[in-house]
Amino acid sequence: MYQIGNIYGITAIAVIGGGLFGFDISSMSAILPTQQYRCYFNQGPNGPPFTEPGIDCSGPTADVQGGITAAMPGGSFVGALVSGYLTDKLGRRRAIQIGCAIWIIGSVISCASQNIGMLIVGRFINGLSVGICSAQVPVYVSELAPPTRRGRVVGAQQWAITWGILIMYYISYGCSFLLGPKAFRVPWGLQMIPAVILAIGLVFLPESPRWLARHDRWEETQAVLTLVHGKGDPNSPFVKHELDEIRQMIEFERQNADVSWLELFKPGMINRTHIGIFTQVWSQLTGMNVMMYYITYVFGMAGLNGNIGLVASSIQYVINVLMTIPALLFMDRWGRRPMFVIGAVLMMTWMFANAGLMATYGEPAPPGGLNNIAEESWVISGAPARAVIACTYLFVASYAPTWGPASWVYPPEIFPLRIRGKAVALATSSNWIFNFALSYFVPPAFVNIQWRVYLIFGVFCAAMAVHTFFLFPETAGKTLEDVEEMFMAGVPAWKTKVEYSSTRRAERGELDSEKAAAYEHSPERVENSETKV
Repeated sequence: MYQIGNIYGITAIAVIGGGLFGFDISSMSAILPTQQYRCYFNQGPNGPPFTEPGIDCSGPTADVQGGITAAMPGGSFVGALVSGYLTDKLGRRRAIQIGCAIWIIGSVISCASQNIGMLIVGRFINGLSVGICSAQVPVYVSELAPPTRRGRVVGAQQWAITWGILIMYYISYGCSFLLGPKAFRVPWGLQMIPAVILAIGLVFLPESPRWLARHDRWEETQAVLTLVHGKGDPNSPFVKHELDEIRQMIEFERQNADVSWLELFKPGMINRTHIGIFTQVWSQLTGMNVMMYYITYVFGMAGLNGNIGLVASSIQYVINVLMTIPALLFMDRWGRRPMFVIGAVLMMTWMFANAGLMATYGEPAPPGGLNNIAEESWVISGAPARAVIACTYLFVASYAPTWGPASWVYPPEIFPLRIRGKAVALATSSNWIFNFALSYFVPPAFVNIQWRVYLIFGVFCAAMAVHTFFLFPETAGKTLEDVEEMFMAGVPAWKTKVEYSSTRRAERGELDSEKAAAYEHSPERVENSETKV
């Protein structure tokens, strides 16, 4: 059967799995403020669905809306944990295909929802799929990509998420003009389409060569390396170098085989486990996904409601897509550490700015919230309101080229092959459990502590800047085997510059010069000499 060998073609199909998460975010954020949704799932004084046109329904209570939104990341937490077992047993590609099937089932249930309970079940099942795909797509792509392209192609996962958010937001916005439940049933049904495309596309992609090698399928391993890196030449120096590196690593792991979940918490590995988990935890504690889910509440408090509010909210999704592009092009040149530290400092600035503006120039909303929406609990107008909107856009513009892609690229790079599937599953599950907690926390927080929500996330951003500077080592420009040796050598994080590469190590006599030359003259290295570090 024909298989795609171009790494960008492989990535374009695989990262549709990230797009599923994006579809879920905006299918909820664009529908939240619509009267069709708020009346159908109404828990307020006007009673259940659609008694009379024009009724201003209050929708689900803040706690219940938090639960509806949090159902998806709750399912993703479970899915991410399960994905480690699935991918180790069945392969990276097969695990992602299972995720596609689960997504379709969840979308059918959500689309057909008759009540809040059914909607929560559908979203939880969707979350199982997102957990599997979000954990294993970065692993799959990182194990196929050459070092000089790894950041770019794994970071494409985040770009796919941003495209999923943008596309689904405008679909949901268009459907908001439909009458009755069709306004939310149509977009929730359409979100099945990318899962179908991904499931079919995966048939034409190769399996991870490192997973094949771990299961002693060496002929297939060499065939995949030849297809993806050798341009059909099995004698390519880079193919031989990669095969040798994989073989040595597999042999080392078998000599030290004792792979279980406890392996992640042993003295030699617990530091990496902590780094992987906190990469994903901090990406949630930036507040970005909360801004994505509940941005309509923020803009409602700034005086933007109805269609104007929905259109204004969509601008941040356009910014998200556009500002992710520089990271995809240059993140392997920038390195991971600057992206983490600088991104955190910038986001901290905008969060504190919003808190200051709202505290100084705003005031409490009338009882029950603006527009009968309890979460819109604060009122700010005029120039300060426009400044809040601007800071919100700047926050997105700071997250998109930094933590957005880097948080997906980084965890698969720092773990050895023998535990990579389980380790990335654990790291990703921590992302989803915090996403779950924050999705549930924010609607009641807007009701109860109002603008102070921004202070909380600003403090988190300050903490992550310090943490990443002192404890997160650089991985850009290194083979996955180089990263393993770097951790074993115990190099302090702030000294692991991009120059700690195969070539530099050969110059210092730490690496066989032939292997360094093979890496340096690989087709990918030559074609992308502008990214040489």
